[in-house]
Amino acid sequence: MSIDRRGFLQRSGLAAAGLGAGLGGGVASKPVMGEELQDSRERNIKITGYRTHVLDNIDPPIGHRKWLFLELETDAGIVGLGERVSGGVLELGSQVALLGELIESVVIGKSPFDVERIWHDLYSNPHDYRHPGLSKTPAMSAIDMACWDIVGKATGQPIYKLLGGKFNDRLRAYAYLDTAGVWENPELAGVRARELVDRGMGVCKLDPFQPITGGPRDYPLKTINHVGRIFRAMRDAVGDELEIGIGAHGQFTTSSAIRVASILEEFNPFFFEEPVYPENVAEMARVAQMTTIPIATGERLVTKFEFAEVLNKQAANIIQLDVGQCGGITESKKIATMCEAHYAVIAPHMYCGPIAASAAVQLDTCSPNFLVQEFNTNDLHRDIFVEPITIENGFITPPTGPGLGVELDETVVRRQLSD
Repeated sequence: MSIDRRGFLQRSGLAAAGLGAGLGGGVASKPVMGEELQDSRERNIKITGYRTHVLDNIDPPIGHRKWLFLELETDAGIVGLGERVSGGVLELGSQVALLGELIESVVIGKSPFDVERIWHDLYSNPHDYRHPGLSKTPAMSAIDMACWDIVGKATGQPIYKLLGGKFNDRLRAYAYLDTAGVWENPELAGVRARELVDRGMGVCKLDPFQPITGGPRDYPLKTINHVGRIFRAMRDAVGDELEIGIGAHGQFTTSSAIRVASILEEFNPFFFEEPVYPENVAEMARVAQMTTIPIATGERLVTKFEFAEVLNKQAANIIQLDVGQCGGITESKKIATMCEAHYAVIAPHMYCGPIAASAAVQLDTCSPNFLVQEFNTNDLHRDIFVEPITIENGFITPPTGPGLGVELDETVVRRQLSD
């Protein structure tokens, strides 16, 4: 069920009593630790309820304008956190309703430890039998990460320890290069690149082509050469101290993407992200065959089956799966393993909110073929957690707490609840 600001205050007891670990009262919300953990393991924990919370983001809206958080409640008093990433969705009412329908019809009464079975029951829902799209898989992902959070809390382990253990002690992250004014003054790109390096960042991404929406198009040579001047300014400023990825958002026709790549190759970009739309994998593979720049894709793809086509056709070898969209932690781990068998690496997409980001960090930590993590660092991404996940000198240190390893700061959540 979804609750508004007043309901949040009433049900969490904020008006009279202190804050609980759950965002809204109901099931006992004290942390489960020590002997209680043992009791939780011995019991057949069942999912008994849920709550959704829509939060207002801050400007600029990194992770979009609103966040949709999910709490799964259990009869053991453990609450699991999940997030339905908003992406381009502006009105979240239908997604709140979808979460409720899926949870009530599939999840209530099941053990969160049976996460694989829950995933398949959600996937085989009669509405879109074994063929969900981007309107449904983010809801599945939210439920899946909340189940894993419960399992981690019940066993006292970070999720990555339940998925094979820690492989990476720290995770390389990349930042966005601020492109404001860069088109008018390419030299400004060099200044911004130097600022990133001075902050300790070793990887960045930018989309120098505008606009980022619309159908595939061909760019004139004059435009491509102007972008070349932007890249030249960055290379002159920082040399090889900064890896630079190209974010293209599928803007090009196949021939134009090949032409752009041929002109920008001299600057040795880190990757060329979505040079064409991923809806036609064969065309992306044509681009990959014609350039030395590694091709990256994945943020719009869902389930292992769509990623399998990309890998089998050798359309990309940097896979930007989105844990909050592609099917959750359960599916993401399978996709990462598929990538490993194709000598492909993962660079998870994260234009999303903070809970989905923490799920991506859990995946990264246990993945041998992890390359780099997209990561947002605006104030709210930090403030929303009691102990935020942060970047230091270009690297993320994985949290060590159980489950997702994060705890929401309820004062900040209360402040950001959307009316």
